Amino acid sequence: MGKKSIARNYIYNMVYQVLILVLPLITTPYLSRVLGAEGIGIYSYTYAIVTYFILFGSLGVALYGQREIAYAQDNVEVRGKTFFEILIFRFITIFTSIIIYFFLFMNGEKYQLYYRILLLELVAAAFDISWFFQGIEEFKRTVTRNVLVRICSVTLVFVFVKTREDLAKFTLIYSLADLIGNLSLWLYLPRYLKGIRVRNINVVQHIPQIVLLFIPQIANQIYKILDTTMIGKIVDDKTETGFYEQGQKVIRLLLTIVTSLGIVMIPRMANTFASGDKKKINEYLKMSFKFVFFLSFPLMFGISVVASNFVPVFFGLGYDKVVVLIRIICPIVLLMGIGNVVGTQYLLPTKRQKEYTISVTIGLVVNFFLNYFLINKYKSIGASIATVLSELVVILVQLRLINDDFDVRCLFELSHKYITASVIMFLVCLISKAMLNMNIFSRGIMNLAIRLDINYDFMFNIFSIVVQVLLGVITYITTLIILKDDSIIKLIDKIKSALHLKKDATL
Repeated sequence: MGKKSIARNYIYNMVYQVLILVLPLITTPYLSRVLGAEGIGIYSYTYAIVTYFILFGSLGVALYGQREIAYAQDNVEVRGKTFFEILIFRFITIFTSIIIYFFLFMNGEKYQLYYRILLLELVAAAFDISWFFQGIEEFKRTVTRNVLVRICSVTLVFVFVKTREDLAKFTLIYSLADLIGNLSLWLYLPRYLKGIRVRNINVVQHIPQIVLLFIPQIANQIYKILDTTMIGKIVDDKTETGFYEQGQKVIRLLLTIVTSLGIVMIPRMANTFASGDKKKINEYLKMSFKFVFFLSFPLMFGISVVASNFVPVFFGLGYDKVVVLIRIICPIVLLMGIGNVVGTQYLLPTKRQKEYTISVTIGLVVNFFLNYFLINKYKSIGASIATVLSELVVILVQLRLINDDFDVRCLFELSHKYITASVIMFLVCLISKAMLNMNIFSRGIMNLAIRLDINYDFMFNIFSIVVQVLLGVITYITTLIILKDDSIIKLIDKIKSALHLKKDATL
């Protein structure tokens, strides 16, 4: 099997991951107003509970399966045998999780209706085989089939969710979308399993490695949803959970853009590790770090500037606290980007689960204690602070663990141009924001709003976002060109070459 383009696979994976987040975000301004912060909070809390059961039922099989399929990428028979063994194991563990979930949450709970609907999420997890296609680096397959399903789910939300009493309908639509999306990938399987004779199925042989990989995965996943769960348990006011969830949605979208390369690099790193090419692994690491720095610094600085304009437009009135939460949480775009490179792209594919487990477990413990003390006092703001501090601890531990294999001192050399360009961009955006508040500009926007019969505040925020984003992008790219950044120069050269080829083709 020929190697797939990393850039092309990144685009496919980013499109899919962004799609998963963007389509719900399209509905968020509507749902924020229709369901309210309390409705969003109830959904976030119950979904977080179900996520624990999906996590325990999956046992980290997705990442393990992706890695094992990548190791056997070019051996069709071994690849097929591995797929069926892992699939059978996943069915058994998810079914066990469903039984436990049924007895604990399907009866007598305050939100039992939503728990019953969310049972579909557990069923969907059982039929998720995206790890197989990721292992063979066929990311296009996981994108094309799910686009239609996701778009349909958004359409159904606008059609059927009209009042606060429609929270159950909203939950059902999204759960069915996940189930149908996962089932749709099975239609592609015959092409890759055709002619395979599966003999001597041995599910048990995978258990030790799955358990070893499950430990860091469970710690990492609990770490991700611990904040929402603890806010829901500690704070009676579910609007705090809703505020925190809305702030996280924005940051998760930015994170998706930054970390989408990680899923693409896992099979490539695993395959390179299997061939023993340490030099190539080091090159891939530097490439990934540069990519993270190139995107994370401007996204982090940019969202902190536009948050005050973005939140009222996107979420509506009553979500002012989300502005503060976004500004507190935004550093994790950089921190989790680095963690994705070190942990997901390097430690796990190279079978260094122990080091990864140590770092994530330390972060989980720190996060729990910080949450306990800070949420009690500062509610969702406390959870946001805890998230950033605990993520910083994880990164520091991971960088220390890989220092013998990778010179972490080169990170400053890889990042200093992007830091400089982002700071300049940040200052330009702040100046433009201040100028827009001047009377001469505000009067012009007011006149335009009156002519278009649009609310002035809404019009001003939209105009401010557009101006700041355009100026920010132009400033950032221009600064990198002046600093002669290799990535930008190569990108410009590729664009020029493509334009020349297109011009020659028309002659």
